[in-house]
Amino acid sequence: MTAQDKITTEKLRKVSTATIATCLFKKGLKNQFIQDVKPLKAGKPTMVGQAYTLRYIPAREDLNPIEVFRDPKHLQRVAVEECPKGYILVIDSRKDARAASAGSILATRLMVRGVEGIVTDGGFRDSTEIADLNFASYHNRPTAPTNLTLHQAIAINEPIGCGDVAVFPGDFIVGDDDGVMVIPAHIAEEVADECLKMTLFEEYVINEVRNGTPIIGLYPLTDKMHSNKYQEWLKKQ
Repeated sequence: MTAQDKITTEKLRKVSTATIATCLFKKGLKNQFIQDVKPLKAGKPTMVGQAYTLRYIPAREDLNPIEVFRDPKHLQRVAVEECPKGYILVIDSRKDARAASAGSILATRLMVRGVEGIVTDGGFRDSTEIADLNFASYHNRPTAPTNLTLHQAIAINEPIGCGDVAVFPGDFIVGDDDGVMVIPAHIAEEVADECLKMTLFEEYVINEVRNGTPIIGLYPLTDKMHSNKYQEWLKKQ
């Protein structure tokens, strides 16, 4: 992770996925919110990091017996051991939660290694244990603990689809209680700066609304009187 990537990461911690969605929509990106994926436990700090990916395909029984987990080159295990510190392991589980994307042991290993979080459009086994870790985790729904071999790991750190969103290695991932947004890496710095400005403006707007100000001309900011008032407010911040 470069110095600039670290700065971008810290900026994105201060904004919401809703604000990011609006910013990306203005840039013509309308499909960056990972569908049907929620945090295992609400109220945790905002998750921000770059994507390191793992892709599953439907298992073929002759290639994916239970013994494959003994292979030190098994791609699920390799992904857990190679996902860089500060990154987020994003898993393409084909939106199928019948088979576990991971369990508490793998999630704990990621946490201990300094990985920022884990996201799957499938499910986790041991979901209660994972939820209680000091570690960000997002999935579709809990997985039946015995369905171990319904899909097989096929690729790491390649482009994937997660919850109907294209995720490329190095894309910035932001997760909060609403869900998970994907920001293309090449515009992440720009998006972070714009979202900070949007967040500051929304702070001003919510204060005005709480004080009884009507939203017409205020949100969006189309009235010159409100615009001048906002500029004066900014000078005091």
